[in-house]
Amino acid sequence: MSNNYVIGQYIQSERKKVGLTQSELAKKLLISPQAISKWETGETLPDTSILLNLADALETTVDKILSAGQIIPKKHKQINIPNIKEGLKAIHDMKTYFGENSTLYQGVIEGINQKMHINFEHYYQDDYAKEVLLAEVIIQYLMTGFQTTKA
Repeated sequence: MSNNYVIGQYIQSERKKVGLTQSELAKKLLISPQAISKWETGETLPDTSILLNLADALETTVDKILSAGQIIPKKHKQINIPNIKEGLKAIHDMKTYFGENSTLYQGVIEGINQKMHINFEHYYQDDYAKEVLLAEVIIQYLMTGFQTTKA
């Protein structure tokens, strides 16, 4: 059984718990009902840009969606959001310190873009996009076994 399938089954279960049809959920998320169907059958996963809205609509959390409801705490693998924000800023500041055309800066940005399938500079254009980037980084951590600290 693939991980996508298990996540899809969790999405379907949570959708039904809150009493939404695929069409109703799709309308809330401004996407097609076919996209919901593809998630629920494990064909695809939700795009990271809508995970927060999906979690809100399903009255759950992003980490529960990505782990299909199975939150298993792991010791010594905590996500430190202030450190992540500081690290992202430091990466962006490299552009100022080393220059946009420096091999070091370009190598770091190319590596991030390739590994995370994003455009780092695009995400640093405004505050909303920075929050989306932060969410993307947190999701990457969650997918590799890290967990958030309880407030």
